[in-house]
Amino acid sequence: MHANWRSSLTLAGTVTLSLSLAHANTPDLSDPPPIEGEVITEDLGSHTIRVGLGLAETSPLYISTRYFGDILSERTEGRLTVNVFPSSQLGDDAQMMEMLQTGSLDMTIPSTSPATTYVEELAVFDLPFLLPTREAAIAVLESDIALGLLDKFEGTGIKAFAYHENGYRQLTNSVRPVESPEDVAGLDVRGLTIRTMENPVQLSIWEALGANPTAMAFGEVFSAMEQGVIDGQENPWSTILTSNFHEVQDYGSETRHVYTPFIIMMSERTWDRLDPAYQELVEEAAHAAAAYEIQLATEYDDWARDQLEERGMQITRLDDDQLAAFQEAVQPVYDQWAPRIGEDLIAEIQQIVDETMNH
Repeated sequence: MHANWRSSLTLAGTVTLSLSLAHANTPDLSDPPPIEGEVITEDLGSHTIRVGLGLAETSPLYISTRYFGDILSERTEGRLTVNVFPSSQLGDDAQMMEMLQTGSLDMTIPSTSPATTYVEELAVFDLPFLLPTREAAIAVLESDIALGLLDKFEGTGIKAFAYHENGYRQLTNSVRPVESPEDVAGLDVRGLTIRTMENPVQLSIWEALGANPTAMAFGEVFSAMEQGVIDGQENPWSTILTSNFHEVQDYGSETRHVYTPFIIMMSERTWDRLDPAYQELVEEAAHAAAAYEIQLATEYDDWARDQLEERGMQITRLDDDQLAAFQEAVQPVYDQWAPRIGEDLIAEIQQIVDETMNH
């Protein structure tokens, strides 16, 4: 089902789009692609779709979700409209997915990590250093293996459409520069208290590195760092910047320890209320928005790191030997979780990675 949407959208009519960015202080991001496809002129009902996001209005996720809404509006003559609620206004990822189940929220785009509650195999994306390059990561996300995991949401009250990019996760803290696992553990001093997502594999990574991991909802992280409840956190550079974490974090390390996708998903109750023609359009728009978001996230990543340095964060770029030390330190995570996640699934993904890297 999902594979049909990988091909470029058929050009039946083009509508130009002008999307103003929510914030002037952004990189030179690509404009949204033209909105293509036939306009549904028949009145199949009007719906306002409420989308809850964890990230801020300056994030690639928010910008691409606005594009998703513009597609629906343009191609239904305004009968499908999208209201976006950023910055965890409606709750964290776990809470918003529960709202999809009850039908009290129409859509959300969470990280895969909290979504493992519904599809345990998604924890494969939490394994450290599994996807070493963005090219390999995208090849995996577009594969039948990864798309098949989205079908496993069937029966949960949630319909999953496509993967977006959250990105490579990097470590920040307010205590000391981190160049090695020993800096995380602290040999003569205490290990760093690091916020992780509410996910057991992520906790295992930081336990293996000698930190004191603390699972916490994203919306609580800034104040917890500001108050000294935790020393640091790990997220992509773009999220670190748009969340203003540099105001309470002095040090960053380019660890790239996990590549995390987002999943664009809808309440099955909302889905079932839509006419089949609207359903097809929503799925098409979800894939178009996903492709645009991945492009934006790629453009945003290095720029965000450089911005953080300009704003005073001391960032350590790890060389290959330093990264190898981190990879070796987290090997126990594979030993612990591979049997549960599925050794065949991991091997299939590693094969895609190898093929991409050696292409």
